[in-house]
Amino acid sequence: MTVESTARSTSRRSGTGGKRATKKTASPQSEAGSTTSKNGTSSTSSTSGTNSTNGRAAKTASTAKARTGKPAKSAAKPAKSAGTAKSPGTAKTAGTRAKPARTAKSAKAPRSPKPRTAGAHADGTAGSELVQLLTPEGERVEHPDYAIDLTAEELRGLYRDMVLTRRFDSEATSLQRQGELGLWASLLGQEAAQIGSGRALRDDDYVFPTYREHGVAWCRGVDPTKLLGMFRGVNNGGWDPTANNFHLYTIVIGSQALHATGYAMGIGLDGSDSAVIAYFGDGASSQGDVAEAFTFSAVYNAPVVFFCQNNQWAISEPAERQSRVPIYQRAAGFGFPGVRVDGNDVLACLAVTRAAVERARSGEGPMLVEAFTYRMGAHTTSDDPTRYRRDEERAEWEAKDPIARLRTYLEKDGLADDAFFASIDEESEAMGKHVREAIRTMPDPDTMAIFENVYADGHALVDEERAQFAEYLASFADTGDEPAVAAASAGEGR
Repeated sequence: MTVESTARSTSRRSGTGGKRATKKTASPQSEAGSTTSKNGTSSTSSTSGTNSTNGRAAKTASTAKARTGKPAKSAAKPAKSAGTAKSPGTAKTAGTRAKPARTAKSAKAPRSPKPRTAGAHADGTAGSELVQLLTPEGERVEHPDYAIDLTAEELRGLYRDMVLTRRFDSEATSLQRQGELGLWASLLGQEAAQIGSGRALRDDDYVFPTYREHGVAWCRGVDPTKLLGMFRGVNNGGWDPTANNFHLYTIVIGSQALHATGYAMGIGLDGSDSAVIAYFGDGASSQGDVAEAFTFSAVYNAPVVFFCQNNQWAISEPAERQSRVPIYQRAAGFGFPGVRVDGNDVLACLAVTRAAVERARSGEGPMLVEAFTYRMGAHTTSDDPTRYRRDEERAEWEAKDPIARLRTYLEKDGLADDAFFASIDEESEAMGKHVREAIRTMPDPDTMAIFENVYADGHALVDEERAQFAEYLASFADTGDEPAVAAASAGEGR
């Protein structure tokens, strides 16, 4: 254990938060009747709490005296105000002067995180700082900083995007269970975050995704079946990134943030007014690549938007174990703004992302958007989320379903009728059939293609490996690859 980690551990036991104590996000329940100390932590102004704290400080001093045989010079001093008191956790040893507490709220030391409903606060909410334009009940609300005015047709288009994206994702998950795909990373529950942000972009903007941005790919015009090739193992990414300004999926966690930053720096030097957006999850926010991307983008004022889909779980690790503050607040430490948006509200995601990319285009530099959402399914099809999270947690987030809330809004305000919803259902069924047919008729790659394009002019070692692999294939009866194997053995087909 390092000195720093020891200090953190001691501070947690003392309840002071230590020198690295950071500003806690105030929940709606804690905002009333509380004051804020100089270090930004919330302290409850309660006389009884002060007396209790003073009593514990005296007890600490008496215990120190008993152990050392010497009186402590100062156990505790009278509180300067009702909400400020000496903390018993600040006395290092007997005979030293207790330091002023940085927070008066020291009744209990923080406990290790336990399985709970995902969220920034104990009640499972994201806090009052959340940007929201459409409530889980389908009620339209306004926000002072982010306004949006969409036509009925545009709203119906967002609904269609989310429904078809979810259907594609569902089919891909089923195909993996049937052995047609090696793996699949579901976006279930994150449709609003992806469709809202994806529809905020212009054609000349460039996207750097992770491996879960199927909804953003849909918005960029990428054929959904093209996404399946990599997960089936027949290609390394089945689309041309330059055709739709949508980069290939990135499996290495967090590295695409650096790619996006470098690209943004480049177009900035070119004098372009395009913007770049990098997608990543709450788990990737703990990677050094992301921190480096934040640093470079801020220093060079790169036109990039960092879009973090905080779905609460980095596989089995909850977000609360990855950050002492909400993720969006990290941006301030790098010198650019951050905002938290309701990731299940497609209207809010659209409005916030649109403002962020416009800010980037105008030369104001990077911005961090944290979409507070939830991963309804498994991390990937190789994961079992029932091993680390409660069913009640999922049920609570199902009530905030992004598609259901938009449908409720469309129905209540008379913006869509039964015929529209029926037509979307029919289109959804057609998409499911198309995906199933496409995956089952997807051709396998050329057996010897792995040796192509390694070196521009060929290489003796690659030729040797090609010949060895061709000999290996020839050892099987009726491979059906005799012509290819024969050509490879002769050193052809390079």
